[in-house]
Amino acid sequence: MALGDGLEAAPQEVDLDLSDLEGRPSSLASYRGKVVLVNFWATWCLPCREEMPALRHIQARYAARGLSVLAVSADEAARIGEVRRFARKHLQDLIVWTGATTRDMERLGLGEALPATALIDPDGRIAVRFIGPFDATLLQSWVDWLLNGQAGQPPGSNRITAPSFSQEALADGHHAHPHAGAHGEEEEHHHGSVGLEGASLVPS
Repeated sequence: MALGDGLEAAPQEVDLDLSDLEGRPSSLASYRGKVVLVNFWATWCLPCREEMPALRHIQARYAARGLSVLAVSADEAARIGEVRRFARKHLQDLIVWTGATTRDMERLGLGEALPATALIDPDGRIAVRFIGPFDATLLQSWVDWLLNGQAGQPPGSNRITAPSFSQEALADGHHAHPHAGAHGEEEEHHHGSVGLEGASLVPS
C-alpha cells in the first residue's frame, strides 16, 4: 500500500547476504525476531551523510529495546579502505555492511538510487520503505510502533510523506523541494540523491 511519494508499506519476507567491514559473511536471516533498520548509503552520497546523525541517534535511543541499525554501503569493492575510514569516523555505533549492489536494493523494493531505507519487522518482513531521504520523526514513530508489538501502521503515518528529488535537481547537483508524482504515486526516476560526484546510481 502506498502511503505517499517516497514512502511505501508492503509487508514481505526479505533476506540480504553481504559482508561486514572485516569481510565476514553477514545475513538478515540472523536478525529474525528483532526489528531491523536497513539504510543503504555510500561515501560519495551527500544526502546519505546528512542522515547519519539521525541514524546514530535512533540506534542510541532504541538499541536497549532491541533495534538493530544496519548501515549498508553501496561503494564499490575497490573503495573498501575509504569505507572503513568513513565508518570509523561517522558510523561508530552502527553495524556496517559492505558490497551492496542495485540487485540488493531492488530485492528490498528500494529502487536504484541512494539513500534508501527499509524497516523490517521481527518476522523478516518489510514494514515500511523510505525511497530517498527519510523523515526522522516518521521513522521513529514506525520504530516505536514495531518495538511495541503493534501491527499495521502508526496512526497518522499516511498523512506524512518522505521527500524525493526531481531529475532537474539531481542534474543541477542541488536539493529541491519534495516532488510528488501523479496521484501521489511513486515515480522511481524522481527518487534518489545527489552524491559528491553528482547524481549517481548504485553499481549493478
